[in-house]
Amino acid sequence: MANADFNSRISEEEITELIRNAAADGLRLAAEHVLAVSNQRVPHDKGALERSGKALVRRRSLLAVVRYNTPYAKVQHEDLYLHHKEGRTPKFLERAVREEAEVVKLLIAKPIREVLK
Repeated sequence: MANADFNSRISEEEITELIRNAAADGLRLAAEHVLAVSNQRVPHDKGALERSGKALVRRRSLLAVVRYNTPYAKVQHEDLYLHHKEGRTPKFLERAVREEAEVVKLLIAKPIREVLK
């Protein structure tokens, strides 16, 4: 059996912090991607709903939020009977999250992989 000694100059806390920061960076990339895909589908009249879209990341809790902030955002998202221009749909955000799930995973993982090289 072969043994190898390894002396690291980086602490466990530093490694944890590097990985946490990389995960937060990946979450930001993923949230921005979901927002971009959702914006391609968001109902559009004058563009206020699309412009209200934001991708936010809470680095400390590793939580990403994509939201639209207009008084009618929820109705536009949830009401399946509203008529929209071609390519613009209800459930625009929900569909983007669901359909882009694999891409989201890759975007989150990429900065983590980079820091572990």
